[in-house]
Amino acid sequence: MELETPMLKQYWRLKRQYPDAILLFRVGDFYEMFFEDAKVGSELLGLTLTSREHGKGQKVPLAGVPHHAAENYIAKLVRLSKKVAICEQVEDPRKAKGVVKRDVIQVITPGTALSENLLEGKANNYLASVCRCSDRFGLSLVDLSTGEFSVTEVEEKERLWEELERVRPSELLVPQTEVDSWKQKGGPDHPFLLTGLEDWTFSYEYAYDLLREHFRVSSLQGFGCEGLKSGICAAGAVLAYLRQTQKGSLPHINGLCRYYISDYMIMDPVTQRNLELLFPLQGGNKETTLLSVLDRTKTSMGGRLLKSWLLKPLTDITRITEREEGVEELVKDSTLRRNLIEIIGEIADIERLVARVCCGRANARDLVALKNSLCLVPALRHNLASVSSPILCSAREQLLDVQEIVNLIDRAIMDDPPVSLTEGGLIKPGFNSQLDELRQISSSGKDWIAKLQAKERQRTGISSLKVKYNKVFGYFIEVSKANLSKVPEDYIRRQTLVGAERFVTPELKEYESKVLGADEKMIQLEYEIFVDVRQKAAAWAEKIQKIARSCALIDVLCSLASLAVSSNYVRTHI
Repeated sequence: MELETPMLKQYWRLKRQYPDAILLFRVGDFYEMFFEDAKVGSELLGLTLTSREHGKGQKVPLAGVPHHAAENYIAKLVRLSKKVAICEQVEDPRKAKGVVKRDVIQVITPGTALSENLLEGKANNYLASVCRCSDRFGLSLVDLSTGEFSVTEVEEKERLWEELERVRPSELLVPQTEVDSWKQKGGPDHPFLLTGLEDWTFSYEYAYDLLREHFRVSSLQGFGCEGLKSGICAAGAVLAYLRQTQKGSLPHINGLCRYYISDYMIMDPVTQRNLELLFPLQGGNKETTLLSVLDRTKTSMGGRLLKSWLLKPLTDITRITEREEGVEELVKDSTLRRNLIEIIGEIADIERLVARVCCGRANARDLVALKNSLCLVPALRHNLASVSSPILCSAREQLLDVQEIVNLIDRAIMDDPPVSLTEGGLIKPGFNSQLDELRQISSSGKDWIAKLQAKERQRTGISSLKVKYNKVFGYFIEVSKANLSKVPEDYIRRQTLVGAERFVTPELKEYESKVLGADEKMIQLEYEIFVDVRQKAAAWAEKIQKIARSCALIDVLCSLASLAVSSNYVRTHI
């Protein structure tokens, strides 16, 4: 039975929208879980299960976590294949009439994770979707953390399972009416969350229109997907799910790549295991795998690309030769190789940074890391100026000019900003005149307080009089009880202590209103400026993604070249 208190009415309205997720309901400085969510969450997270009375003496099961530590708890739930719906207060509690308005701002699932706590640096985190039309299976894959979005079709169910085993998705989307049959039939021997969506989400008309609208195109011909009926159904369902969970636009997902399984050497899961490509046959020592032998990449982007190359060996001689030529050029030019490795080693995972920017999840430190990495692009271009191999020339051409957004972030964001976006300290002085004025008002407070204290001591003759501040009572004048007889008539009593009294004056109350108002406006303005800069950075997503792919490619080629030099490997002839 649903209890009828105003807050629980609000809770149930949101919970009904996300019945398969654990709802973290923001109450003050805590995220609360109620009813069955509280029981499940307390057990999984090791929390104390309590209860609270909500109307007519009825007890409600309750468990909560502090909002500042919520990320670690959310990560633990998602690793356990749970969905988590984040419900925030969406209005200022001080201005609310009645219950504070709340809404779900994000749903985090294993396949839609963006937090570093949930992602392995050198591994993709795929969300997969499968749809069957007639005798073909459509398979779509998206990595929200990088923006990679691809689609293919297969005829045999066995090939579908093999492809799922290769990519190892964290979550698989299927039509709701097929969930039970998917559970019964089994498939890849690694765990993933199976999520059912309403069947209409996989309809061709809906999926086709959604994809066209998202990419702002009149047809999907440019992506090579126009006749891919089951593939389009699967891709549309993935995009619909991301929109539902992320509650916003996804500008970093700016293309759909059709791939053909026949372009790569087919290796079934048994072959992959026997070859020990990624995982050892026995024990947990990954140092015995082929990946561990080959991987000298300096970035997470490069590590993910190398892993992809291992799992999808090429069958096209031209493309194989292009890779070999790039490695050979770096083997022969040791100065170029060392310079590139040194620069690449300083570059952060800009592919995932720009994804967080586009999804509105990036903090100020993310923007600074993005800026510092993009600052190195000109040096990479300079070092690649005289390369001749087609693959390195192609990498050089993808190192685009993004100096405009680099300059904006540099002018706006503090070099060492705090993690929190709601406590100030984000924006550099001189970037915004209104913010500078508010800061001046706030910083002049100490001088004003010192002058007021000196003035009041002289006026009252109380040498021990002090002007103080705390968060509960604001600004006040503190006078010891021994000097109460000297207190002027215009002092207004605010609080009585054991050995002193606290007072305010009209002048002090006016000042308090001015300064505290300035602090509040300052923090809000800083946040608004930061969000604006972040949105401007998101507009550069496509160019930054090209740079990221180029950096990953350079990293992998340098890794293989370094290995070839140290191990005295020679180029094969095909």
